[in-house]
This record gives sequence, structure tokens and C-alpha cells, in this order.
Amino acid sequence: MIDLESVCRQTQKIAIEVGSFIKEQQNKINANVIQNKGTHDFVTYVDKTSEAKIIEALKPLIPEAGFIAEEGTETTTGEKYNWIIDPLDGTTNYIHGFSPFAVSIALKKDDKIVLGLVYEISLNECFYSWDGAPAYLNNKVISVSEANTLETSLIGTGFPYHNFEQLDNYMELLKYLCINSQGVRRPGSAATDLAYVACGRFDAFYEYGLQSWDVAAGAFLVQQAGGKVCDFLGESDYIFGQEIIASNSLNFNEIKNCVQKFMLK
Repeated sequence: MIDLESVCRQTQKIAIEVGSFIKEQQNKINANVIQNKGTHDFVTYVDKTSEAKIIEALKPLIPEAGFIAEEGTETTTGEKYNWIIDPLDGTTNYIHGFSPFAVSIALKKDDKIVLGLVYEISLNECFYSWDGAPAYLNNKVISVSEANTLETSLIGTGFPYHNFEQLDNYMELLKYLCINSQGVRRPGSAATDLAYVACGRFDAFYEYGLQSWDVAAGAFLVQQAGGKVCDFLGESDYIFGQEIIASNSLNFNEIKNCVQKFMLK
């Protein structure tokens, strides 16, 4: 039987070590080392090297585990366990010298996430949890906020950068939230946004066009910290379904209904 706490502690060390490498390389980033994977979708040697470092360090922890990783460094699929990795969530922020940007690592057992970690590099903040444990930030237990209405909630989101089919609906929702909440923020790293919901800095978060490595760890942290997560339909396909709503349990229904009103037209 795998000791998830021990694996999580070792994963922390890996993420922090790789985070140091990412930070050290930041002043070396220029136009010559930036590649375009698609519309507004960038990658650098730092992303690729960091992913390789993470994968090689994780392999001994659970030898039978496979990997779902953004840069495709390793594509082996595990029968029971699979790591879901974003080596550098917020690459656009990173190449512009803007924060936040983060390492995101989750462990999936069968169809369930059992470990999640988000290391926000600029502030040296490591958010983590494992199945059966609370959520932590740098060894302190964290929990979602107690905002109980949309009116008292600060909302996090992300702007679409390649799928613009729902942009008009998204902008209508954004306008509504600007008027009817305490404000909307767009930091540029979905993994960090979800970690901020987990620790109560954001009262809710929503976004579409996301991948599994963007949300797997952060969504798990929200749940471990007492929050709720769903897709835009209110169901559980938020890891691979490319859309997510996350909030505390008090404002969840109001936030969900609000997103659905505009995004499910």
C-alpha cells in the first residue's frame, strides 16, 4: 500500500527544487528560446527541461505510475496510478517577468485524484494535500473562505486564449460579475487560482478551455480545503472536460447558477 503522505512530502521537495531552477532561468528568457505551440500558447526550454526533471524524480516514488504531462516528455499510461503534471503553469506570465507561475502535480488513482500540489514559485508558496488529509500551505492547514453570497465574493477567472467560440457569453458573464461581486481578478495561472480558492484568497473561480494538468491538483486542493468543484453542467467532468467552477460550499450554488446562466446559453 502506498504511503500518500510520504509521497506527497517527497513531491514537495521535487516541486521546490524544480521551482528554483525555473526561477534561476527567468532572466535568460528571450525571443530566441520561446516557441509557439498554438495561438497565444507558448513554451520554452524551461517548461520542457522542468517537466523532464519532475518526471525523472517522480518515477522512483511509484514505479508503476504513468504520466499525463503538458509537454509530452513521458506518455506511458499506468494501469492504476498516473501523475498529471504542468511543469510551468503560467508560461506567458513567466516569459514577461510577471507573477504568478507555478508547478502543478497531481496523482490520479483509477479515476480519483488522491494527491495534489501547487507550488507558486514567486512567493515560495507550496499548497498540497493527499487523500484523507486537510489542505496545507507551507505546513499550515488552510480552508476555503466563508463568503456566502456572490455580492461578498472575490472571483478569479482566466481569459480564453484559443477557443473564442464562447467569448461573447464569457464577456456578458464578466460584466455581470463586475457589477454584482466584490470584483474579478485574472492572475494568469489556473493552478494558482484554484490554490487561492483553497486558502480563501478567492471565494470562487471559473474558466473554460483548460486542460487536465491546469486543474487536477488545484481542484483537489479546493475539495480538501472544504470547497466544491464542478463543470459548467454542475457535474464532475472538470478535470478532462475543459471547464471548471470552484468555490466554497456557502456560495457554490449561487456561483454555479450564475455561470450557467451565461455560459450554457
